[in-house]
Amino acid sequence: MADFKNTIEKILKSVDVEINGSRPWDLQVHDERFYSRVLSGGSLAFGESYMDGWWDCKALDQLSEKLLSGRIDKQVRASNPSFFLAVLRAYLVNPQSKKRAPIVGEKHYDVGNDLFSLMLDERMNYSCAYWRNAENLDQAQINKLDLMCRKMHLRSGMNVLEIGCGWGGFAKYAAENYGVSVHGVTISKQQAEFAQDSCKGLNVSIELKDYRELNGQYDCIVSVGMFEHVGYKNYKKYMEVVHRCLKEDGLFLLHTIGRNNSVHATDPWVNKYIFPNGMTPSAQQISAASEDLFVVEDWHNFGQNYDATLMSWNKNFQNNFDKLKDLYDDRFKRMWEYYLLMCAGTFRSRRNQVWQLVMSKSGLKGGYTYKNNPRFD
Repeated sequence: MADFKNTIEKILKSVDVEINGSRPWDLQVHDERFYSRVLSGGSLAFGESYMDGWWDCKALDQLSEKLLSGRIDKQVRASNPSFFLAVLRAYLVNPQSKKRAPIVGEKHYDVGNDLFSLMLDERMNYSCAYWRNAENLDQAQINKLDLMCRKMHLRSGMNVLEIGCGWGGFAKYAAENYGVSVHGVTISKQQAEFAQDSCKGLNVSIELKDYRELNGQYDCIVSVGMFEHVGYKNYKKYMEVVHRCLKEDGLFLLHTIGRNNSVHATDPWVNKYIFPNGMTPSAQQISAASEDLFVVEDWHNFGQNYDATLMSWNKNFQNNFDKLKDLYDDRFKRMWEYYLLMCAGTFRSRRNQVWQLVMSKSGLKGGYTYKNNPRFD
C-alpha cells in the first residue's frame, strides 16, 4: 500500500497537487484503498472513488486545471491497460450507430427535467453561453442564441432545421425574434415533450427522430451541442445528411465542443456516467468530414466561455439541490458536481475548445460576414 501511495504522490506532485495539502486544489484522502484503486483503474476509478467519498477537494475545477495543464493523463494512460481496451472497442464497434444513439438520451438527457430546470438558464440552454457583455447566465445564453441567428443571416419567413434541439431554447428564440419557422429533432423523449410545450403557439415543430432519417430542404441548418454524440465513424454521414437537407444558397452553423487532438475513444468515467458513447471531435476530424461537401466560411473559438458557463451551472445545482434531495441521493450529487467542475477545468486549461463553424455548399460570393448587434457585442 505504501508503494501505491508513493507512486500517486509522485505523479500528483509533478503537477503541483498534494495529498492532504492545505490548498483548494489539494486532495483530501479518506480511504487508503484510493491509491491502488486509481493506479489500476485510471480516470474511471478516480471519478468513482470521488463518488464513493474516498477523497474530497475544495476546488475540483482548480484540481482539474492542474491535472490537465500538467498532462497528467499521459502519465496515467501509459500504465493503465483499460484505456487501450477502450480504444480497441472504438475501432471494432460503432457506439453511435442508429440503434445505440438513443442511449445517451435515456441515460443523460432524460435524467430529469426537474434537475435541468434548476441548473440551467430560464430558456433551458444546455451548451456553452457567450459571456461577452453579459453579467449573468440568462443574458449570456441570449447572447449566444442571437449570435447564432445573426451568423446564419436569419430573416422572417426562413425555414430552419435544428439537429439536436434540446429543450427548444434556440427554436423558441429564433421563432419569436427572427420570424422563422423551425423544425427541431432530438432523441430525448423528455426534451421533445418539454420543447413541444415550450414552443406551443409558435411556428415550431419538434420531432423525436435520429438525424440519419432527415430529408427535406431548409434555408438554414443549425446544430448546437449535438455533434459530440455523433462519433468519428459517423462524421461523414452526418455531414452528408446536412448537405442533403440544406438548400444550395443556405448556411449551416455547427456549434460543438472540440479537442486539440484526434481520438477514437472518450474518457471512461464520462462515457459510463455522463455521456454514453460520446466523443469530442478534433479540427482535423471536422475538416475531413466536411471535405468536398462544404466551404468553411467562419470558424469561431470561444471555449473559455464554457468555464464560466459550467461554474454557473454548478452554482445553480448546489444552491437548488435541497429541492432535489427526494429524487437524487448523495452519490448522484457527488457525480454531478464532479462532472461539472472537472469539465470546467478542461476548458480553463485550454484542453477543450468550443467552436462555432459556419459553412456553405459552394462558398458565398464576395465572402462571409455577419451583422453585429451592439446589444450583444
